Order: sequence, then C-alpha cells, then structure tokens
Amino acid sequence: MGLEKEKLDTSIIMDEDEFNRSIEPILSNKGKVYTASPDRDPNDLNPHLKVGFEDVIAEPISTHSFDRVWIGSHATFELVKFGFYRLLTTLLAVPVAFILGIVFGVLSCVHIWVVMPMIQSFMMLLPSIQIVWRSLTDILVTPLFHSMGKILSSIQVKATEN
Repeated sequence: MGLEKEKLDTSIIMDEDEFNRSIEPILSNKGKVYTASPDRDPNDLNPHLKVGFEDVIAEPISTHSFDRVWIGSHATFELVKFGFYRLLTTLLAVPVAFILGIVFGVLSCVHIWVVMPMIQSFMMLLPSIQIVWRSLTDILVTPLFHSMGKILSSIQVKATEN
C-alpha cells in the first residue's frame, strides 16, 4: 500500500560502426553539456524546510486510503508546493533581496563606522576609568563595609530550646 516505485531496465543494441558515428556529434558539442545544479544551501541553513509529503501526511499501517488517492494526493501536494514556491519567489525574491541588501548594507556601515570605533574608544578609556573606580571604592565603599563588618561581628546568636 502506498506509493510504489518501479525500476525499469533499458538496453540499446547498436552496431559498432553506428555507435562510433553517433557519438562524434555529441563530443563535438562540448559547450552544451549540462552539469548538475549547484547546491544553493551549502551551509545547510534551512534543513527544517526539507519537508516531503511523508513528513506531513502519514497513514499508519492499520489505516490506509486507496492507492490512487494516496498517489494523487502525493502528486497534488508536491505540485502545489512547487508551484506556490515558484510563484512566491517570482513575486517576492527580487524585492526582498533588495530590502535585505539595504538592511545589511546599513548594518555593515553602522558596524564599521560607528560601533567598532566606539568600542575601541571605550577600550582605550577603560584603564583610566578602572583607576578612578578603584580609587572611589577604596575611599567610599571599603571603609563603610569594614565598619559594618566590625559592628555586625559583635552580634552573637544563641539558640535555646524551651
């Protein structure tokens, strides 16, 4: 039950002379040889979008529809998914790429010309600020906590049972 796949074996019988003559024009058209399409997601950013029919609709062993319904629904799912993806990318890909190009261009510019100079400036100022902060804590905070420690150290707590 379900989607069955068939394997067909095909063989072509040709004379040796006919084979040699028929392959020459193919070899002379080297510019028209097609290669496999390149991987458009080499870093595997979208593994969660590799969704097939079996990932969405699954019939348990105890419950099966007719084979033709299963095959038809599988074909419909794949066709609609493919068609809508092509339609939406046709309508949205160029405008979204334009907007994202602007966004990432602005982010890059701000990062290069604003954020990093500010961080470097702060890193240059930190040693001076560290000296001032240490002096302030030595003058104000340290004596206060030493005094509170001496006061609170004289408190004794005794637990008695009645």
